[in-house]
Amino acid sequence: MKSKNWTFSLGSIRQWHWISSALCLAGMLLFAVTGITLNHAADIPANIQITTVEATVPQTLLAKLAAGQKEAMPLRLLKWLADEHQLYISSESKTEWSDDELYVSLPRPGGDAWLSLDLASGELTYEKTERGVVSYLNDLHKGRNTGKAWFWFIDLFAVACVVFCVTGLVLLYRYAGPRPSTWPVVGLGFVIPLILIILFVHP
Repeated sequence: MKSKNWTFSLGSIRQWHWISSALCLAGMLLFAVTGITLNHAADIPANIQITTVEATVPQTLLAKLAAGQKEAMPLRLLKWLADEHQLYISSESKTEWSDDELYVSLPRPGGDAWLSLDLASGELTYEKTERGVVSYLNDLHKGRNTGKAWFWFIDLFAVACVVFCVTGLVLLYRYAGPRPSTWPVVGLGFVIPLILIILFVHP
């Protein structure tokens, strides 16, 4: 009876292991590769591209902005930017109002952007900086300026990785008998990072 129960649970563990490995495959490749690029970030040249837009907001729109709500990104301004300059900015972007200026911070993975509007003259400046694909992927790795969806993806991906590792450890335990090198190799996986931290990683 015990043998049948063990067989059943072993089959379940195998199933969890291969499902979690399939779910983690793309993410593990991404995080492994970007782990290398992050570790050598100083050696990888950035391909920086800067886009600047300078315009003047019509006085009629400017008057409506001055009379409107000054806590969120004005929808009238968003529509004007999209229609006139093909600039598509989220209505949830962080805005800072002062007596004479509207400033919008637009951080993004792999770059940065900002918008400034002089509320007196209507002069508007938009600047976007892009640092290339490697910088973009590095920011995905760090979860920098990636939004809530990617935030939750990282958490769920981490859970899937834990399932993958734990079920792999159980399978190692099950099949370690005829493979005497199993536990020494597993032990090295723990000991090597620990030795490096103790000897070479200084506070």
